[in-house]
Amino acid sequence: MSLFIHNELAKPGREFAFRQIFISIIIVLACSIATYFIWGLSFAHSVLTGGAISIIPNFVFALKAFKYAGARSSEKVLDSFYSGEKLKIVLTAILFALAFKFLAIEPIAFFSSFSLVVALPLLTPFFMNKNF
Repeated sequence: MSLFIHNELAKPGREFAFRQIFISIIIVLACSIATYFIWGLSFAHSVLTGGAISIIPNFVFALKAFKYAGARSSEKVLDSFYSGEKLKIVLTAILFALAFKFLAIEPIAFFSSFSLVVALPLLTPFFMNKNF
């Protein structure tokens, strides 16, 4: 069974979401590398962890939310978005708890990276093709 539901109507939204996630990954990696050379390994690790805690739930949400599209499946679309958002919130909370329990993180670097990735979807449409 395929990981993706091949609904042609949902394809543009799914591609747009995955492009945003890809851009988030590139920016987090670039910030982590820059942080490593400026402040060292523990800060870079915290930047990478904060970004990952935001990117992983976004990826899961995109998989869940863009399964269905079209007027005939409007109830399924709404249900998949709501359940995807619930799953995203729960997964984010679990990842935060695991990071605080098992990792030594630098709070400023960690929360800055997390906040950056949360804000990126507001900025990426300016840098991406408008016609997705």
